[in-house]
Amino acid sequence: MPLGKLGFRILPSPPRLDATLLDCFRGLAAPNLADAMGRFNFMDAGIQSRTGLPLCGLAVTVNARPADNLMIHKALQVAAPGDVIVVNTCGNTTSAVFGELMCNTAVAAKLGGIVVDGAIRDIDGLSALGFPAFSRSVCAGGCDKDGPGEINVPISCGQTVVMPGDIVVGDRDGVAVVPRAHAEEILSLVNTLMQRETKRVAEIKAGGLFRAEIDESLRRHGVIE
Repeated sequence: MPLGKLGFRILPSPPRLDATLLDCFRGLAAPNLADAMGRFNFMDAGIQSRTGLPLCGLAVTVNARPADNLMIHKALQVAAPGDVIVVNTCGNTTSAVFGELMCNTAVAAKLGGIVVDGAIRDIDGLSALGFPAFSRSVCAGGCDKDGPGEINVPISCGQTVVMPGDIVVGDRDGVAVVPRAHAEEILSLVNTLMQRETKRVAEIKAGGLFRAEIDESLRRHGVIE
């Protein structure tokens, strides 16, 4: 049952994906996943890794009022071990909604990481704690804890849709979001893509440095004969 009212509520997490399926996404590259999804479902370049650590987990989403982190505090409690907190701060980039104190809680709760479309702070402390953290900005400014806000609702983060329970994969190249309903299909597609890349690397090592289709495309456009 949802707790609260529209705009200020906590919704239950969806049924969890099979842990074995989720584990198959660990270690996959965000760019490969984005390519496998038709070059969609990746966050924009403003969402950057702040601690240099990769993440992979199920999304607990937070829609936060600008300059307020009340519901982010609650999300740390709602999330299960391994989950990734994904936050929309509605455009605020100067009021950090996550820092070292909250990170100590997240680490103790064995959470998988955080992605904030907004500001975080205490990067040295977060790095020392070994916690994967991504954000749009880093800023010394703090925030309130008054609400309103919502947990486990559809949000926009990094200009892509994130649903509660989606698989979030982040590395130094960025963050990809795998829709939970299509996880098995996307896993098959990314494995096929990786096999093609492995084959191409072998061709390059064998001396086939340049792809024939490049010249074929240029001929069709009349650039070369």
